[in-house]
Amino acid sequence: MNTDRLTQQLTFIREIDKLKYIQRKTRLFDSQRHENDAEHSWHLAMMAMVLAEHATTEVDLFKVMKMLLIHDIVEIDAGDTFLYDTTQSHVNTEVELEAAKRIFGLLPEEQMRDFIALWEEFEAGETPEARFAKALDRLEPIMQNASNQGGTWAEYDVPLSRVLEKVQGIRKGSDSLWAYTEDLLRENVENGNLKE
Repeated sequence: MNTDRLTQQLTFIREIDKLKYIQRKTRLFDSQRHENDAEHSWHLAMMAMVLAEHATTEVDLFKVMKMLLIHDIVEIDAGDTFLYDTTQSHVNTEVELEAAKRIFGLLPEEQMRDFIALWEEFEAGETPEARFAKALDRLEPIMQNASNQGGTWAEYDVPLSRVLEKVQGIRKGSDSLWAYTEDLLRENVENGNLKE
């Protein structure tokens, strides 16, 4: 048994426990409690399992799930950037890349390379798997906000135009989930949870 390899892997496992402490702005469905990044990642992986048939093109489900489980690990160092933040961009930054190198660098070399490549593929959003994973990543907070009388939309005075600008990626990953999103947003405008 390679004890050095095992030690590296267990060090990584210990480190990613910190993801449970990264609070997001969105709240759990029908709740006042804010979601943490670990809960978010788990929920997205479950969404992928359940909704894979709705991807625009056939996807490697295991790859999608891996992307969803690791995509926010960089936030252990970089912190969570609120999707609708008007002062910070919600795109890959140098800080996130440094975080990816440090955290995934705890793993043995080939696992580190695989995880960084997977994270970069998700961030680029160009493959069918990344497009579907990103669609789910955008859909979950919409559903959460709708369940919480507007949630962060109401709390931060986010207009429909800004929501639409940020969630266009859903359209790239799934036609049926995009149609659902449009209906849900329209319904939330009509009931006053989201301003036009």
